Amino acid sequence: MPGFGLTLGITVSYLGAMVILPLAAFTTFLTSGTGWSTLWEPRVWSAIRLSLGSALAAAMVDAVLGFVVAWVLVRYTFPGRGFLDALVDLPFALPTAVSGIALTTLFAPGSWLGAITEQWGFSLAYTRWGILIAMIYIGLPFVVRTLQPAIADLPSDWEEAAASLGAGPIVTFWRVTFPSLRPALLTGMSLAFARAVGEYGSIIFIAGNLPHRTEIAPLLIVIKLEQYDYHGAAVIAAIMLLASLGILVTINALHNWQLRWQEGSVA
Repeated sequence: MPGFGLTLGITVSYLGAMVILPLAAFTTFLTSGTGWSTLWEPRVWSAIRLSLGSALAAAMVDAVLGFVVAWVLVRYTFPGRGFLDALVDLPFALPTAVSGIALTTLFAPGSWLGAITEQWGFSLAYTRWGILIAMIYIGLPFVVRTLQPAIADLPSDWEEAAASLGAGPIVTFWRVTFPSLRPALLTGMSLAFARAVGEYGSIIFIAGNLPHRTEIAPLLIVIKLEQYDYHGAAVIAAIMLLASLGILVTINALHNWQLRWQEGSVA
């Protein structure tokens, strides 16, 4: 292919400058420092469990909600569809701090929605539920935008063939349509998880930031940096990196298995 050597060189150089060099510098700093006592702090592991668990739960919720939203936007025509489609990108357009303040204003005690939840005996703001809501909010566009092209490119003759063979709408969806969209759904879920696990600005306002309860790992990294404990912050970041990498590798393995299964079924 003409230009392959040049484009490959640019790609490798870009990845080396943007990914490999920062990771190498981070690893060098991590191994050369002291202060590994951060690994045994219960506060650190509580924050990491909260961040990873909430991000994974939010990604699962986004997978369901994002699938429904993408399906409606692609398959149906209705008044206001363009406005709804543009509204999906709102978390991309708003600064994260603005999103966090807006969510806090919406769900905080004393607000019109917060007052309703208080009447039911629970509160969303300043709890783990608030963290989950913020992560769902910022991750939903990734699932929707990943699924929309896949749904639009889905061959309609597959569904027509299933219907001609006597399959009902539900059977056609689960046996024909959904398996074809599963790789895109897993990709969108991975992107939503990756965004949520490192989110800071839109969460700290609604979380409450109580140690061992509603304190997320990114906030704890910032606290360590403000205390000039750079190695402690690096240790927390390394734990988050390894844990996130493990979850992403698992999701990608499922994605690759789905692709191989789909290719085998078509063959």
